[in-house]
Amino acid sequence: MSSEKALSFLTKYEMGPETVRPAEMAPEMTREMERGLRGEGGSLAMIPTYLSDHGQLPLDQPVAVIDAGGTNFRRALVSFTENGVREEELKKWRMPGIERPTSWDEFIRFTADAVEPLMDRTDKIGFCFSYSAEITPDMDGRVLRIDKEVVIEGCEGRLVGASLLGELERRGIRGKKIVILNDTVAVQLGGLAQKGSDGVNVIGQVSGTGTNTCCALPEKRIPKLGRDRDRRMIVNLESGMYDGIRGGYFDRKLDQESHNPGQKHFEKLTAGVYLGELCHLMLLKAAEEGLLCPKSAEKVRALGHIDSAVIEAWSMGEKMDQIADGEDDAAFVRDICRAVFERSARLMCLNLAAIVLLTGEKKLAVCAEGSLVQKGRYYQAALTRLIDEEICGKLGRKLSLRIGDESTLSGSAAAALLNL
Repeated sequence: MSSEKALSFLTKYEMGPETVRPAEMAPEMTREMERGLRGEGGSLAMIPTYLSDHGQLPLDQPVAVIDAGGTNFRRALVSFTENGVREEELKKWRMPGIERPTSWDEFIRFTADAVEPLMDRTDKIGFCFSYSAEITPDMDGRVLRIDKEVVIEGCEGRLVGASLLGELERRGIRGKKIVILNDTVAVQLGGLAQKGSDGVNVIGQVSGTGTNTCCALPEKRIPKLGRDRDRRMIVNLESGMYDGIRGGYFDRKLDQESHNPGQKHFEKLTAGVYLGELCHLMLLKAAEEGLLCPKSAEKVRALGHIDSAVIEAWSMGEKMDQIADGEDDAAFVRDICRAVFERSARLMCLNLAAIVLLTGEKKLAVCAEGSLVQKGRYYQAALTRLIDEEICGKLGRKLSLRIGDESTLSGSAAAALLNL
């Protein structure tokens, strides 16, 4: 329960978590999903991945997997056994383009160097490419943009899989097959591979530095594909782009000061990369209005960049000497941080509720990863409670939350084994 002072501040600036009512607001987000599936525009791209999540994973068949993430680049040889997932030959590097700008050709050569030692043990490659790409019917990915502080020049419009296979062929390595997928799809498939589905449809969720979800639908539910089949295909929602939430004063301020104003509206309300700065803006305003004592205000003004891990500690009443002088100010800071996490969890619950309505199924599971849902003690507890109250209680659907751990590699292997 927020203190009266914190509650008044949140209400004044339209930042209160109670403005988000997941079960009530879900139908509008579902309608936006339907528009995306029909190809009518809107803020949800609903990108077909051409990947299925259906089938039995073959055992003891290794796959070369690549994970090109926002910070690290990893490769490994992954297979599934009767005893679980086997990961071999795992190596990790800094993602090319972080230390200095690099070219697309350099990036592909780097990727080929990494995966070439594994090519005598498999003909399948699963490539988790965590950047914006249009997936093609042959499960390749055409690059739209690369961001997250990574600079790879000349990448736009290039086909990831074809580029890598072309480089391998130039090295005399032929006959390889590849699938391209993003991290959210990898989380969904990794959760399925590691924990099974228990016969229910599985949603993929990333709640960490960024925000996204994916789900599987019959192909005939994706009108823009023009297919009339019951085969299930995974759809990447790109839900961080959803613009159906008004937000409050500090959301608009953060957006105006960001490097991409007007974009990624939902992600800026929910993702860990933004929540620390959102709290920072709120505390600066509270200090300006005299809601904090002079010593606490001085600490707030001395803050540099803070991330979600910092405000996570404050939300639990820890390390309060960093930010507050006295119990009253500590309680105010704690309540502001909790409100930001609570609203983020409510928005993710709304996202999941909308997917539940979209599928029309009574029982589903969500495989979730990311720093917020894995490490955020307040966030994780809030999301679990909200799923029970809003989706199970008010909507009458059953949704179980399964929190994964580093399933990107296993998910990429599953994508290759089920679809190549």
